[in-house]
Amino acid sequence: MRIEDFLQRSRQQVVTCGPNDSLETAAKLLHEHRIGAMPVCESGPGSRMIGIVSERDLVRALATDARRLPNMRVRDLMTADVVTFSPDETMQAAQALMRNRGFRHLPIVEGQRLLGILSIRDTLASRLEESRIEIDTLRDFALAARCLPLDPSG
Repeated sequence: MRIEDFLQRSRQQVVTCGPNDSLETAAKLLHEHRIGAMPVCESGPGSRMIGIVSERDLVRALATDARRLPNMRVRDLMTADVVTFSPDETMQAAQALMRNRGFRHLPIVEGQRLLGILSIRDTLASRLEESRIEIDTLRDFALAARCLPLDPSG
């Protein structure tokens, strides 16, 4: 399945935050929307993605620098060098990239426009759906083959 098809079917609403948002704001957005990561975007119309922040980033900051947390901003934790993927690629290719690079979330970008964000769970669910379709097709083929006569003449 192509990523673009998945995004259209899922009708996902992308939740973002800004680089100057507090870590508390970021944590509340992640919790409220039940997501593990979100893109960090510049403010204003047509804003572009400049980073990504995840639950792991917040936990790491809490574990290593808890005293500074109240004064820190999203820009202090975000990953700025974000790997993105094209909507023309397949879910299987996205899953392979995520597995090989150790990502759990992958922003989907076309030009400068953020279209969505895939989670590893999305790619696994897509693969499971494809496997179910393959199994159903093979089952139907096997059942149809049992109904056909073995001797074409009779």
